[in-house]
Amino acid sequence: MFHHCQFMYKRWFKRFLDFIVSFLLILIFSPIVLLSIFLVFLTNFSNPMFIHLRPGLKQKMYKILKITTMNSKKDSNGFLLDDHQRLTRLGFFLRAFSIDELPQLINVLKGDMSLVGPRPLLVEYLPLYNEHQKRRHEVKPGITGWAQVNGRNAISWQEKFDLDVWYVDHCSFGLDMKILWLTILKVFKREGINQAGQATVEKFNGHN
Repeated sequence: MFHHCQFMYKRWFKRFLDFIVSFLLILIFSPIVLLSIFLVFLTNFSNPMFIHLRPGLKQKMYKILKITTMNSKKDSNGFLLDDHQRLTRLGFFLRAFSIDELPQLINVLKGDMSLVGPRPLLVEYLPLYNEHQKRRHEVKPGITGWAQVNGRNAISWQEKFDLDVWYVDHCSFGLDMKILWLTILKVFKREGINQAGQATVEKFNGHN
């Protein structure tokens, strides 16, 4: 019975919940998002929106939406500076409270993402995954996920992948509600935003 309910939730109700909740959250948070976009434009004088290809369900590509948190400053050779040098004060604030992720509610509304699922990673990581790690693409990527409420960017890549795959096998309405509640607590406590000594998460190289 439990497995039947779990299947029905993953197959039908999860998408219904994603659509309704993302629609309501867009209405609620649109003033904050619009204000943030305006402030980023004023401070950076650049494109305030970050649009990037990411692999989703079954590795199907889609365009993820985020608010820009880094500037485009380059070194004397024309190469972009390191992430920690380009992360702005406003960008740090937006990341600390996950405001930069709010435009992804549009991705959820469109069906590219879910409210809860493994976080979408870079396309360049796809050839580096082993068979276990590839299983994270058996469900839609999420704005938040099991790995995010169990360490976020402060845990190792292997721990993240293990938590992602655990979620794939145990996805349920109760688990999703638990993750959403823990996410709210994590945002206000500002836990696990970065890895120690880094402004952004260390890139995955297939071994770390």
